[in-house]
Amino acid sequence: MTPHNIIGVLGAGEVGQAVADQAVRHGHEVVIGNSRGPDTLQALVTKLGPMARAATAEEAAEPGLVFLSVPFFAVPKLTGLTDWSGKIVVDTTNQFAAANPWRGRYDVGELTGSEWVAEHLPGARVVKALNTLFAPFIAADPRHAEGRQVAFYAGDDTDAKAIVAGLLGEFGFAALDLGGLREGGRLMQLDGALSAKHLLLQDVG
Repeated sequence: MTPHNIIGVLGAGEVGQAVADQAVRHGHEVVIGNSRGPDTLQALVTKLGPMARAATAEEAAEPGLVFLSVPFFAVPKLTGLTDWSGKIVVDTTNQFAAANPWRGRYDVGELTGSEWVAEHLPGARVVKALNTLFAPFIAADPRHAEGRQVAFYAGDDTDAKAIVAGLLGEFGFAALDLGGLREGGRLMQLDGALSAKHLLLQDVG
């Protein structure tokens, strides 16, 4: 089990809800917050059960491991939300310029989306993961008769990547390392070669 038994989830859309559900089902306490406040999350935490707690965005950013599931264009608002130094941030975002409906591409220049996210969370150990999967594939049991759902991940901090890979494996995913935020992030980001690719890995033996 990951040493981070309390997990923060920033964002309560479909992806944030799916991550929170996976976490509580595998014995982790979850603190989930959004920009609208904990009162808007009471029905969700009731559904998730006693291992989940609705919180402010500031409180959801406090744990040492935080899943980032806010709209991409909202990331700059998070810079001063907490002291990000040393925290592991699992970046599940995609570079959409607008929401409802998701459309357009947010311009981050020559950076990959995850490099841009890391720039706005100073000191955070950012690991890109789960953004290539549609939310129902994150929420479902990743283990199938034909194999395990692949979850790609990328990052520049080896220790942080190992922790995130362990957590993804605990959830049942086949975690595949794509390298750093530059090369791996480019493959995973919106319009990248692996964006929205849903693959199964057959286990041998």
